[in-house]
Amino acid sequence: MKVISTDKAPAAIGPYSQAVEVGNLVFCSGQIPIDPATGNMPTGIEAQAHQAFTNVKHLLEAAGTCISRTIKTTVFLSDMDDFATVNGIYANYFTEPYPARSAVAVKTLPKGALIEIEVIAEK
Repeated sequence: MKVISTDKAPAAIGPYSQAVEVGNLVFCSGQIPIDPATGNMPTGIEAQAHQAFTNVKHLLEAAGTCISRTIKTTVFLSDMDDFATVNGIYANYFTEPYPARSAVAVKTLPKGALIEIEVIAEK
């Protein structure tokens, strides 16, 4: 197992790695929409979704792969009413063949985020 880290995505806020590589797979921990340059979180689901996907993109690049090689995503939402908005934004980051995906509503997310995204990608 190889640990992947980058300063272009938020640092881990607990005892976990930003991502790990096992064989030809990269497992990314959930990315919340913190801007790693400022430590701030944007306001609103649209801005937060874009920031979370950008964090995922940078983390995958640090692992030597890219977002187009994503196999599986899990999207955690604090409000399922945001699903349609996030779905539209999601389509800006992934193209056919789309990765498998789960979308789950949760009670709360770290730091009050509205969205968290985790992915598994191929090298």
